[in-house]
Amino acid sequence: MDGSNQRTGTGPRRAQEIFAATLNLLSAQGYDGLTMESVAARSGVNKTTLYRWWPAKDALLAAALADSDLLTFSVPDTGSLRGDLLEIAAAIHRLLTDETTAPIATAVLAAAPNRPQLTAIGRSFFAGRLERERPMFERAVERGELAQSADPATIMDALAGAIWFRMLLRGEPTSPDDLPGIIDVILPDAG
Repeated sequence: MDGSNQRTGTGPRRAQEIFAATLNLLSAQGYDGLTMESVAARSGVNKTTLYRWWPAKDALLAAALADSDLLTFSVPDTGSLRGDLLEIAAAIHRLLTDETTAPIATAVLAAAPNRPQLTAIGRSFFAGRLERERPMFERAVERGELAQSADPATIMDALAGAIWFRMLLRGEPTSPDDLPGIIDVILPDAG
């Protein structure tokens, strides 16, 4: 049975449907247009169910960003840090170019500067991602590819930041063929 239809103790039975509705509405209507009422209507759940699990839209949005299947990608283990970072870069590129996920990223980026709660959501989301990616860096240290003093957060900021900045802030087309060059700047001795 699909886990989204079972109560897990950490959310309602239809959590994935609720998260999908939340993110779809965010991409279609922006942060200001996202309401608990519209999520309830889109997901087909009662509004009281939403409020039972999430006291406000920011809490629901935080859960959707962190736990939605739509925004997840696995942490690779290719046998090299360069290979792992290339796979992550490709996943970030897909996130920012896919017609379903690109508007979500754009809406969150546009809304965050004026909303401290949304900034906190982003901080939490990326902290969670970094914790899942940490083993990738530990393996690289064990293989001698990375100094133990290297900061995984700085590496990931440089990687994701280069892609996000180029695509969303400069508005330049970026293809998967551009990603190895970004990795070469981040890990100049690994190429």
